[in-house]
Amino acid sequence: SYHGAGAIKEIPGELTRRGFSKAFVTTDADLVRFGVTKKVTDLLDEAGITWEMFSDIKPNPTIENVQAGVTAFKASGADCIVAVGGGSAMDTAKGIGIIATNPEFADVVSLEGVAPTTKHAVFTIAVPTTAGTAAEVTINYVITDTEKERKFVCVDVNDIPEVAVVDPEMMATMPASLTAATGMDALTHAIEGYTTKGAWELSDMFHLKAIELISKNLRDAVSEAKSGVPASGREGMALAQYVAGMGFSNVGLGIVHSMAHGLSALYDTPHGVACAIILPTGLEYNKDAAGERYRAVGKAMGVTGIDEMNDAEAADATIAAVKKLSADVGIPADLKGILKEEDVQFLAESAFADACCPGNPRDTNVEEIKELYRSLM
Repeated sequence: SYHGAGAIKEIPGELTRRGFSKAFVTTDADLVRFGVTKKVTDLLDEAGITWEMFSDIKPNPTIENVQAGVTAFKASGADCIVAVGGGSAMDTAKGIGIIATNPEFADVVSLEGVAPTTKHAVFTIAVPTTAGTAAEVTINYVITDTEKERKFVCVDVNDIPEVAVVDPEMMATMPASLTAATGMDALTHAIEGYTTKGAWELSDMFHLKAIELISKNLRDAVSEAKSGVPASGREGMALAQYVAGMGFSNVGLGIVHSMAHGLSALYDTPHGVACAIILPTGLEYNKDAAGERYRAVGKAMGVTGIDEMNDAEAADATIAAVKKLSADVGIPADLKGILKEEDVQFLAESAFADACCPGNPRDTNVEEIKELYRSLM
């Protein structure tokens, strides 16, 4: 992986050294319109590397998006993929790359869960333009099934990009709202990863550092996005979300993500916003099962005097710190105006069936998830 301002300059060399000659650039229409993708394609042009672009990607990529991308990739004659964008562009690229080398999964749906693919995806360089999903370093991607109004998670070691280029200058066009939402997604990754059933010493190292970096940098990154005045927040968040991805990709997530996926599929709620709204409720719900871990989370967030608190006080102070950070960056406190009572049963069933749910530290069921949704209305 490459990190820091100007890191995208390494992309042509990574391709030419490996003998690739034509890149399939997956991105989204907004990034093309605002000239962000051009920063990468100009470098390819200068290096004499031909490319073809695929930008028909929705914010929550669908089965049809991926299938159209596979068709376009095959027709292009490209031998590698360069994914430029947020989680949607990178997730689409992962789906395209996997199916191109494992055509028996062309229906996309059969990739749900731990996918039994046999070949690694097409060689991919991932260039994130948001600081949150960490799709450039994870073995996960999420696709929307519009017919069934649900999202499904694909987990596959064969989908991870070979090269990640984390250049904060590629994130400079992120508006404040997106900076906040993706940043809170990264915080959710780190906290859920730290408290999941699969957590252990090595993943803890990544997650606690990510929590510390996010707590130090997210407010500044949002202020930077509002004012346009360069600061260190965006670069700090670019690194923080990557570090969180290094952790959770290896141990899984929990109920917050499983509940958030349904909201995005049904209402098109931005994933980071859904995670941020649900996170404090998820922490309250999991207190009895993982509360002893909250002290370390609070310490990483800079909670004053947490070492002198008992476990219950430390847990409450940590949850309060999460709520404060979320409020400071402008995330709504509840799902009013988003969630409808008639959808609660369907959403709870979807969340319970989601691939993230088994990692939750507290065993759950559909009825309890329904109550969690209702508590946020």
